[in-house]
Amino acid sequence: MNYLRTLASTAIAPLATKWAALFPSQGRMAREQGDRQPSDAAMLRAMKNAMFVDHERRALVELMRTMDRTDGRVKMVHGRTASDVIRGGLVMQTASEVLAEEWGRFAARLQLNNWEKLKSDTRGLVIEGNLPLQLVLDDGANVVAAVRMPSETITPMVDLGGRFKNPANAFEQRDVMTGTTLASFAAWQMALARLDPDNWDDLGSMGRPMLDGCASVWRKLMMTEEDLVIRRRVRAPLRLAHILEGADGPALDAYRQSTEGEKGEITTDFYLNRKGGVQAIQGDATLGDIGDVAHLLSTFFAGSPAPKALFGYTDGVARDVLEDMKRQYYDYVDGLQDAQGGVYAFAFRIHLLLKGIDPGPDEFYLRFKTRRTESANQVADLALKWMALGLPDEWIQSEMGLDPQKIRAMKLKQAKSTDPYPNPLKIGADGQPQGGGGTSNVSVTPGNARKGESGTAVSQPGSNGGRGRA
Repeated sequence: MNYLRTLASTAIAPLATKWAALFPSQGRMAREQGDRQPSDAAMLRAMKNAMFVDHERRALVELMRTMDRTDGRVKMVHGRTASDVIRGGLVMQTASEVLAEEWGRFAARLQLNNWEKLKSDTRGLVIEGNLPLQLVLDDGANVVAAVRMPSETITPMVDLGGRFKNPANAFEQRDVMTGTTLASFAAWQMALARLDPDNWDDLGSMGRPMLDGCASVWRKLMMTEEDLVIRRRVRAPLRLAHILEGADGPALDAYRQSTEGEKGEITTDFYLNRKGGVQAIQGDATLGDIGDVAHLLSTFFAGSPAPKALFGYTDGVARDVLEDMKRQYYDYVDGLQDAQGGVYAFAFRIHLLLKGIDPGPDEFYLRFKTRRTESANQVADLALKWMALGLPDEWIQSEMGLDPQKIRAMKLKQAKSTDPYPNPLKIGADGQPQGGGGTSNVSVTPGNARKGESGTAVSQPGSNGGRGRA
C-alpha cells in the first residue's frame, strides 16, 4: 500500500473517478433510501469488521478444505467442476485491435493462459465461495499479477447500510490470531467474485462455498461409514461356542488355552471327556442392509451441483434422467464460467483505465471458450443452422466461443498463401475477407437426424465455384 500511495496522482485520481462512474452502487447514491443488509446482522457485522475476522466463515472454509483433503468424493466434485469450468481456456472477443493486443500481453503477464492458474482460481471459488484477486502494479502502473488471496482473512469495510465506508479502503486483510490489519486494499485493487451471496448489492455479504449446505450431511455420512466398517469387523466373522458342561474354572481355562493355541492350524476334530459340544454362531446376516448409508450418500449429492452418477454411483439411474441431471449440472458450470470470467474482465478493465483507455461496456467481452450446456456436435449443428439463416459470420463465431478477429487474420493469411488448390476467398476494398466463394453451402433438413432433430448438410464450393467434377 505504501507503494500505491506513491504512484503518480495522474494515474490513480482519474481511476477513482472512473471507478465511481462504473460502479455507482459502491456508496450511497443520491436517491437511494434504506439499508441493504438485515438490521439484525448489521451491528454484529460492524463489530466483526472493527475488531477481528469472521471466525464463522473461516471455520466453514476450513471445513471445506478438510472435506476436500480427506474425502475423495468431495475432491472429485471440486476438481471436476473446476476442470469443466476452465475447459477451453479464456477467449477475448473484440473488434478493436488495440484491445486485443493489450489483452494478449495482459493475459501473458497474469498467466491467464496457464491451465494450473485458472484451475487454482476456480478451486478457490468453489471451495471458499469467494475469489479475491489482488491486482499488483509495477512502476509503470501496469497490472502485472492477479494474486489469489485467502478469502477467509479478507474483510469488506462496509457501513451499517452495506456500502463501502471509503472506497479507497474497501477491504482489509486481518491476522487470524491477533485480529490486526495486515494490509488494506482499495475497491478497484481487489477483484472479487462471490458465489451465491445472500445479497449481491450488500457489499459486505460474502459468497458461500459450493458444498456448504452439504457439510452436516457429510459429517453424518463419514460417521455412518466408519460405524459400518466397525460393525463388519466385529459382527461379520464366524464364531464357535464351546460348551463344557460341569467344567470348573481351571479346566475351562486349560481347554481355552489349548484351543486358542491351535487357531493357527487347521483343526477339524475336538476331543472331550465330559458332556459338551461346539456350536457355530453365524455372522450378522444383515450386513448388506446399508439403506441409511445410501440415503445419506444420495442426500449429500442432492446438495451438490453434479449428479452422483457422474462419479460412479449409477445404481437405479435411467439414461434419460441422467441426461437431464447433466444438463442441470452444465448450466451451473456455465454460471461459474460467467462469474469467474467477470473477475478477469474487471481486472482487465482496471488495467485499461490505468493505461488511459476507457472502453465502452460493449467493446470487449471475455468468456471461457467452451460452454458445457451443449456438446461439440450440438454447437456445430447450431452454427450451421445460423449460417443457413444468413446470420453474420462474426456473430456466429462469437456464439461458438471463438475469436472473430483471429479467424479474420487467419483467413487473410490463408488467402495469401501459395496453396496450389486454393479455396476462393473474396477480399473487400477494406482488405478484409468477405463472404461468398469461401463460405460453405449449408442446407438444413428438418426431422432427418437423431431424436427427430434437424440434420445439416455442408458442401464446399471448391476452386471451380461448386460446379463439381468436370
